[in-house]
Amino acid sequence: MSFRFVVGSMVVSFLVSGCATWSQSQVTNPNTAIKEIKQVSPDQVQLTEGDMTNRPYVSLGDLTVTVNKTTIFHPEPTKEMVDAKLKEEAAKLGADAVIYVRYGTVGISALSWGSLDGKGRAIQFTGN
Repeated sequence: MSFRFVVGSMVVSFLVSGCATWSQSQVTNPNTAIKEIKQVSPDQVQLTEGDMTNRPYVSLGDLTVTVNKTTIFHPEPTKEMVDAKLKEEAAKLGADAVIYVRYGTVGISALSWGSLDGKGRAIQFTGN
């Protein structure tokens, strides 16, 4: 194998690897009492690091998301990226908000050049 072939293959790999990050998510302790999932846009979901004591709510489940960067050339994952992923996953559950939002640290793993974790509890408001 020639040096040019190896270098060319590496360049092509970097070019086709894309410019986006990838992410993963998980819902634990899902509330199975909720029979119908309402349609919610991620833009409608509120995020807070504390509790929401001004309105009654039911818990839909605990969310865990991880945002990863694909290559060393991509920017580090940000809290804004994690917030967007938390809102997206909460909207899939029909949540009005995510409470107790917290963030992990940026790190490098075997499958990623950097990642940032986020956790929170998806809730749906009840009553007035």
